[in-house]
Amino acid sequence: MTYAHHALIHGERKGALYGSIATILLAIVFTGFQGIEYSVSSFTISDGAFGTCFFFSTGFHGFHVIIGTIFLGVALWRIFAYHLTDNHHLGFEGGILYWHFVDVVWLFLYVSIYYWGS
Repeated sequence: MTYAHHALIHGERKGALYGSIATILLAIVFTGFQGIEYSVSSFTISDGAFGTCFFFSTGFHGFHVIIGTIFLGVALWRIFAYHLTDNHHLGFEGGILYWHFVDVVWLFLYVSIYYWGS
């Protein structure tokens, strides 16, 4: 996403499109793996405090990943349709800020659930 942002700022539309497409594809892969993880998990949401915290926090994060993916998908369409340029891209920056917030939350979730929780 950062590559796409810098490319758009420098007027490199192709780089902005490729960076946005790569980010959206990786977000879809992440969401798919989260779904697989839920289906093969050896515990459920009702198996105690860890199961409840795990499914609530990762599910809430996954929901925000889906919202961010939609946000970036709309921005990708707007770049493709020449609505966003190097001088006019405030909506794209809003999506980028949201996406980075979701990234930072994932770092804390990963450390607290997958590393510390094991």
